[in-house]
Amino acid sequence: MNDRPRGLGRGLSALLGEPVRTSEYQKPSTTPAWIPPKAPVADLKVVELASVQHAAPQPPQPPPQAAAPAQPPAQPAPATASLEPSPRGVPIELVQRNPNQPRKHFDEKELTELADSIRAHGVLQPILVRPIATAPGRYEIVAGERRWRAAQKAGLHTIPAVIRELDEVEVLEIGIIENVQRQDLNPIEEAQGYQALIDRFARTQQDIADSVGKSRPHIANMLRLLSLPSGILDMVRDGRLSAGHARAILTAPDPAGLAERAAREALSVREVERLASAAKDARDGAREGARSHHPAAPPIEKDSDTRALERQLSNALGLAVTIVDRSGQGEVRIAYKTLEQLDDVARRIGGR
Repeated sequence: MNDRPRGLGRGLSALLGEPVRTSEYQKPSTTPAWIPPKAPVADLKVVELASVQHAAPQPPQPPPQAAAPAQPPAQPAPATASLEPSPRGVPIELVQRNPNQPRKHFDEKELTELADSIRAHGVLQPILVRPIATAPGRYEIVAGERRWRAAQKAGLHTIPAVIRELDEVEVLEIGIIENVQRQDLNPIEEAQGYQALIDRFARTQQDIADSVGKSRPHIANMLRLLSLPSGILDMVRDGRLSAGHARAILTAPDPAGLAERAAREALSVREVERLASAAKDARDGAREGARSHHPAAPPIEKDSDTRALERQLSNALGLAVTIVDRSGQGEVRIAYKTLEQLDDVARRIGGR
């Protein structure tokens, strides 16, 4: 049995229900320790302070902190540049033009004027380029070839550029959008850019309209210009005819002759439309007169199946449809009133 008496601190601990450690062993006394009936809190503080005074002074310890979670190793930045990177100077000899740039014609007088401005004020807007995968350190122009050409004429050695990773479709679309917004493309260049998106990347007219912020009828009208003879296309390129003139000439029996007259007499679009319509009516009248010299064909009686098919096609297209059938052979006639209606029919038939 252990006869070692308990210290005062242990007695207070038992009363108060808190563990209190004494600073040193107390020698047993012959006089029993007097314990007050209610130990005041102040007495507890005195004992605790006394205990602390006997202990060796310790520097204040910071509160324990939870271990920080392990951080994953830093990942290298992706190769693709951000959508809005800051421009930086690029040596002008490391930049080359895009051979598929929609804009082909650059007016020398305008380039000289821009070069003079750049020589005085610098290039105020950076060009957009992309890295060339097959030629490290070199860049291809996506937008801003006119500024790049003028900067060379001004004798600059570097040009501010924004570098972005772009695929072929994005390059062509951005080139078209940038030039269309600036009205730098002539109508034929614009139409050829749209046609390239269709031929090379299988874009529909609606896809292109959504990308460049134009209506689908506008895209269709521009594409229709490419069906004109090459001589008329040249007249539109150099500004002798507008896109409106060209669209009016499309319906004329003699597009080349009407184009020459419109350019020579400086006719308005409305005048060209009237001449084209009159020439078309005269041609159709001549055909009708030629047919009148031949015995009239007996009227063809349509069966119920043919009439039902006419109604079905008319409802589907929203246009009047006539079926002429002669013993299993014949033709389907679709009447339209505007070029937009005709384009809609072509789009539905072609699945565009």
